[in-house]
Amino acid sequence: MATASYQSALQMAESLPRDEQLRLIQELELHAQADTASEEHVSLLDLCGLGQEVWQQMDAQEYVNRERASWNG
Repeated sequence: MATASYQSALQMAESLPRDEQLRLIQELELHAQADTASEEHVSLLDLCGLGQEVWQQMDAQEYVNRERASWNG
């Protein structure tokens, strides 16, 4: 459910003329993009090796065979 401040902002935006609504949308988009750009990005390579202990005692071919067998019921 939207908060009271969100509802208030939405009502104010709806009362603006169309050209000002479009300008507001553009400025909000730029603001949101700036916030996103400053967030730290994580590389998928950082995940390399995660959970490897789960697979240490598992034979890869045996696992694949079991999975394939489960597809057929």
